Amino acid sequence: MAYDKTIRRIAIVGTGTIGASWAALYLARGFDVVATDPAPNAEANLRKYVDDAWPVLTGIGLSDGAARDRLHFAADMKEALSSADFVQENGPERPDFKIKLYADMDEVTPPNSLIASSSSSLTMSVIQSKCARPERCVIGHPFNPPHVIPLVEVVGGAKTSPAAIDQAMAFYTSIGKKAIHLRKEVPGHVANRLQAALYREVLYLIQEGVLSVADADDAVSWGPGLRWGVMGPSLQFHLGGGTGGMQHFIEHLLPVMSSGLWKALGNPTITPELQRTLIEGVQQEAGTRSVEQLAQEENELLVGLLSLRARQG
Repeated sequence: MAYDKTIRRIAIVGTGTIGASWAALYLARGFDVVATDPAPNAEANLRKYVDDAWPVLTGIGLSDGAARDRLHFAADMKEALSSADFVQENGPERPDFKIKLYADMDEVTPPNSLIASSSSSLTMSVIQSKCARPERCVIGHPFNPPHVIPLVEVVGGAKTSPAAIDQAMAFYTSIGKKAIHLRKEVPGHVANRLQAALYREVLYLIQEGVLSVADADDAVSWGPGLRWGVMGPSLQFHLGGGTGGMQHFIEHLLPVMSSGLWKALGNPTITPELQRTLIEGVQQEAGTRSVEQLAQEENELLVGLLSLRARQG
């Protein structure tokens, strides 16, 4: 299947937090964006989100043609998708809902357009199962919030064409995303699995009384988290191997880790007591800051980190 490589008009299906964030990003990259969502007050909520996100996007850097007035809202999904070059879908994570939604979108979207899902848990093989043109459907799963965090995970389904994967990778890369191609479908994709693996051990250590919620957060954000914002774990252990690099790490340090530390890792039991400990601990950390204030603080710091990384190449 041949694809038109010129993507100018983006359709956003579902304008909750993820969809609204995608919309803001595409506007900042100079696209025409048409959004659709049947929820009450969807358009007003979307426009407010875009307005709130615009200062952060301005700090990251706006592309030529970036403008909030290029956002249009259509109550009718067929109208929104009828001339879309690229669709970013952000609907509820229910297999029955997604399967029908994709069959409907496939029917009304131009044949050469790409349809990408932000789904964090469902596989494209399931989602595309009732589509007439499933070869153009891919997962384009972002890390939240998409307008700030560059990562996007691209993975196809059983019927997705290699051309669709290639175009999705090229498109996301062209707008400044860090696109990674997952060569196999796995539940939760990759980044969320890594988060879950770390958090399982965090909860285990808290439940065992090793440390508090705040100290666990500090152990990550002021230790390995700082380094992970520069390079990933394999490169970090390459550094940990000294002049011998990864070869030394594999020969001398990995056996110690795998035979000792890995076996000591735990599985927490999510008891009411642990839940209360987490809630109370987070409330103490947050203090008087609301969720919105914390998110704003995080975004401001992330913009600074991204700017520094960009300068360093």
